[in-house]
Amino acid sequence: MNKNVSAITINILSKEYKIACAPEEQTGLLESARQLDNQMRKIRDSGKVVGTDRIAVMAALNLAHELHIAETRNRELERNLTETLIKLSGKIENVLENSETR
Repeated sequence: MNKNVSAITINILSKEYKIACAPEEQTGLLESARQLDNQMRKIRDSGKVVGTDRIAVMAALNLAHELHIAETRNRELERNLTETLIKLSGKIENVLENSETR
């Protein structure tokens, strides 16, 4: 195990879990645990899903779906950015070519 890794405690549905984590990843892990806890509490409090295992699976599915949507949007934005940069590059080349011919 890496020497820089230390254990931090996270709480999910009032249960404590000790997780080994590098210091530079602690903030992200704590935020992820908070998100998971919030998602599981919402599902539990809705009363539609019973049992911690089922609540955890539903929360995981919801978070995975949100991640999928974000990744899809990110790919679309990357495509749009690439297309825009190609168009801008072409315009810059045209301006430079026109200024050289004058």
